[in-house]
Amino acid sequence: MQIYIVKQGDSLYSIANQYGTSFEAIANANELDPQLPLVVGQALVIPIYGQFYTVTAGDSLYTIGQKFGISAAELANVNQINIYQPLSIGMRLYIPESAKTEIVTNAYIEPTGGQVSETLENAARKHANKLTYLAPFSYQFDRQGNLIAPPLNQFATIANENNATLMLVITNLEEGSFSADLGQALLTNEEAQNNLLNQIIQTAQEIGFGDIHFDFEFLPPENREDYRAFLVKATDRLHQEGLLVSTALAPKTSADQQGEWYEAHDYKAHGEIVDFVVLMTYEWGYSGGPPMAVSPIGPVRDVVNYALTEMPAQKILLGQNLYGYDWTLPYEPGGEFAKAISPQQAIQIARENNQAILFDEEAQAPYFFYEDEDGAQHEVWFEDARSIQAKFDLIREKNLRGISYWKLGLSFPQNWLLLEDQFTIRKSEAT
Repeated sequence: MQIYIVKQGDSLYSIANQYGTSFEAIANANELDPQLPLVVGQALVIPIYGQFYTVTAGDSLYTIGQKFGISAAELANVNQINIYQPLSIGMRLYIPESAKTEIVTNAYIEPTGGQVSETLENAARKHANKLTYLAPFSYQFDRQGNLIAPPLNQFATIANENNATLMLVITNLEEGSFSADLGQALLTNEEAQNNLLNQIIQTAQEIGFGDIHFDFEFLPPENREDYRAFLVKATDRLHQEGLLVSTALAPKTSADQQGEWYEAHDYKAHGEIVDFVVLMTYEWGYSGGPPMAVSPIGPVRDVVNYALTEMPAQKILLGQNLYGYDWTLPYEPGGEFAKAISPQQAIQIARENNQAILFDEEAQAPYFFYEDEDGAQHEVWFEDARSIQAKFDLIREKNLRGISYWKLGLSFPQNWLLLEDQFTIRKSEAT
């Protein structure tokens, strides 16, 4: 697969000619209406075998080979050039497809307003074949440890038809927000814990869940050890029933990181106790905060580097957002929240407002500005093929277990194209 950035004057037809494919193939791959103009700065995935690389200053066959996981000798042979020949800036080299890496994939799917929309169910059907786990979000519980189910609709059937494992996600959500009080009530009440675990096991057996996923957030710092002890107990019981256990972890960069989201999450303990973890490496840019990339590669890498000091790489799923945000400017704390948008919607907004898409090299994320019909200024950050490729490169570099998406239902076709092109998806796991 080739990632191509649209330039002024480009059309699907002219781009297709460059790569020996058809404009229909490019339009279908990127889910584009071929009648609509392209946006300058827009990233496209070109559905070809391998890819091409244009030589820049300082490049050599060795450094290019390092970048793409191919030897300098093979690169020279494929391109029929002398291995000792200096490379010219602007020279185009063909990079053959490399061997695929096997990874684990998960995607959360969240009903809105207590209902599973047709859009959500269709998204599950469309992508379940590319998932190890499908994770309806979320089961909740009361202070007595009684399990409260979300709407599941056809998710169990969809998972079964695609050989994906259902993940039973349990959160300390209460009245729409993560509740420190609810989490503390469970973690300090052994009777409630036992009741919850009994009901989890019964539900998993009845519906067919294979992994039990604890996403307990904003726990009081004093309950850090209580959470660890609960996970020991839960993992022991659930493993006896043949169930895997996983947890979601706030994106920390040190063991003693301060803040209500972080302090009760003990990376080392989770790495030792559960089968795998999901790092929630997103929401640096969030709806109530100032405009910025949702998952800038630098901070994401910092979290991964810290996690690797506390647990094996094969226990880590990298969290990845499938959305961006549209902020109305000027940003004011406590003011209007940004609107969540899909990458496809972001492109549409840029096109409708005749705005070129910019790219932040440090964050490895696309963005643009526009003015709405009322004269208000907007700043949009989202995801594209380049930003997701940066995360895929990190997964391979660090040999991580895989990736976990938050969340299905927002259209991002380029992610799924690149995922299938570069990885083999492990379709079953066992205790």
